[in-house]
Amino acid sequence: MNRRSFTSLTSLAALAPGLSLGREAGRNPIGVSTYSYWGFQRDEYRDVGKCIDLAAASGFDGVEILQVQLEDFSPAALQKIKRRALLAGIDLMGFSTHQDFVDPVERVRRRNVEQTIAYIEQAYALGIPTLRINTGGWGTRKDFDDLMAHRGIEEVLEGHTEKEGFEWVITAMKQLVPYAEKCGVVLGLENHWGLGISPEGVLKVVEAVNSPWLQVTLDTGNFLEDPYARLEKLAAKTVLLQTKTYHGGGRWYTLDLDYARIAKIMKKANYKGYVSLEFEGKEDPLTAVPKSLKMLREHF
Repeated sequence: MNRRSFTSLTSLAALAPGLSLGREAGRNPIGVSTYSYWGFQRDEYRDVGKCIDLAAASGFDGVEILQVQLEDFSPAALQKIKRRALLAGIDLMGFSTHQDFVDPVERVRRRNVEQTIAYIEQAYALGIPTLRINTGGWGTRKDFDDLMAHRGIEEVLEGHTEKEGFEWVITAMKQLVPYAEKCGVVLGLENHWGLGISPEGVLKVVEAVNSPWLQVTLDTGNFLEDPYARLEKLAAKTVLLQTKTYHGGGRWYTLDLDYARIAKIMKKANYKGYVSLEFEGKEDPLTAVPKSLKMLREHF
């Protein structure tokens, strides 16, 4: 760009302050998880490509893909998804995965490490820069519904200690970090039940691993008590903010979250990354998701 072109461009910006020369200053980009449409129960929204099209039509900036929602993991299928997002004019900005490193059997933990390496490679193939990862839990509740009935709290497996559990998780994360760095995919440890149920548990793992390739995926809906103080403890290390809404009532619980307050917490932490909607209510997502986007735009 020569000096005359630059002068013309800056003059135009001065005359039209509402003109955006890129992403709007001070505004977080907002995406939506494919989980918001599918929710493990709406078969008509299982197709990730369909979710991408719905997100683009609603005006989202990006899409977070729930890995278990994919039905074909072949290179051709993944590139097809990436192409579809490109043509829709939308970022693929998050990859939400599941794993469990809290198991006394070393072989089981290793299998989870190997599976997560495959997830990292899938994220790399899709061009996604961050991957949600979990600690896993003790498995002492009979199922997820029972876990939610007990507010996410579970007893330590008989014969073992919480200290052991954290050692297993930290060892696994240290094995994963080199693959994340090689692929350029930042791992975000989520406050997602198990040993990650508290901010202290999440920070214990992240600080022990001590790598820029392991940070935090912060979920606004997973602190059932005193959420704002707990969110604030993790805000500075957040690489993706997942925001829950519950139109029509939640499937397991409903939280009345103050997003103006949450937005201030994230702004204070200088968070400039994506805000990803995770709609978890019973209302039809075709009406609930756009309402949620409007609310998030107002605050972020």
